[in-house]
Amino acid sequence: MKIAVLPGDGIGTEIVAEAVRVLNVLDLPFEMEEAKVGGAAYEAHGHPLPESTLALAKAADAILFGAVGDWKYDTLERRLRPEQAILGLRKELGLFANFRPALCYEQLTHASSLKPELVAGLDILIIRELTGDIYFGQPRGRRIATDGHFPGAEEAFDTMRYSRPEIERIAHVAFQAARKRSKKVTSVDKANVLETFQFWKDVVTEVHKEYPDVELEHMYVDNAAMQLVRAPKKFDVVFTGNMFGDILSDEAAMLTGSIGMLPSASLNAQNQGLYEPSHGSAPDIAGKGIANPLATILSAAMMLRFSLQQPEAADRIESAVRAVLSAGLRTADIWSDGTQKVSTREMGDAVVAAITGKTIITKTTKS
Repeated sequence: MKIAVLPGDGIGTEIVAEAVRVLNVLDLPFEMEEAKVGGAAYEAHGHPLPESTLALAKAADAILFGAVGDWKYDTLERRLRPEQAILGLRKELGLFANFRPALCYEQLTHASSLKPELVAGLDILIIRELTGDIYFGQPRGRRIATDGHFPGAEEAFDTMRYSRPEIERIAHVAFQAARKRSKKVTSVDKANVLETFQFWKDVVTEVHKEYPDVELEHMYVDNAAMQLVRAPKKFDVVFTGNMFGDILSDEAAMLTGSIGMLPSASLNAQNQGLYEPSHGSAPDIAGKGIANPLATILSAAMMLRFSLQQPEAADRIESAVRAVLSAGLRTADIWSDGTQKVSTREMGDAVVAAITGKTIITKTTKS
């Protein structure tokens, strides 16, 4: 099993290091190879996604990815900015289906921004289409307007577009995922305003006929955003386009206590996947040892389950995370009174200890 390890920038190097440590204690036949990506790759090779890194990613069974980006690169032309690396990987590898589970652990109900009774037992799966929409639609650019309210003024434009096959394949993914859960899908669109999403709604409705055992509801994105904070447990599988999925999944992350707890998987048709935490590179806290590595560690568990066919190993990681949370260990983003604040490394130590059957050390107790 070959894993491409791409730590990236900011806290990416710190959190990926902990996930790699966790993978290494599983005693599985991994071959892990690391390469630069994002700003680190730009500094070393003059491009955020060098050919060597792309080749490694294509040859791997799965990719463990950290995060990319830093404010110091904001003045670069867009094609050279660190964020182009992740967009390039999605495009080149055909990673069209993004899975973002939003699970509120029992131990973290009080860390959520919502009342405990609203999030206790929360288990939502957000499925985001990842290679279409305005992120990749053409044409795009800047020009001098020839019409509109201000002809002759400089303007910028992006194109929102989806083809029937793009919508059909992500709809099948959503309905098939729902069959393994509570058999309910909420398709999020803006069909009342956007022609693209009226088309989305029509195609999803057609595909749904193949899944009569799955309940389908359509919901406008603004209402979905409101319902996620009003009654989040009414959702099971939520699926939507690239832009709306980007926003809603980050909103859902806060229901779980912190975006530092939200893993993600991006898969292509061959189940080759890129696994990363849902958060960014956080350059403001990079190097301080306070980042939460659990989203990355849980992403590694998703990698084992989805791309490497090692479900038992995935279960071991997820059980270890629960054990560590039960022991009261918390990084700064999920800390509260009565729990022990630990560093990035110490959280990794604790997960490793839980997997290997060693004692999880706390300041007040040993468990």
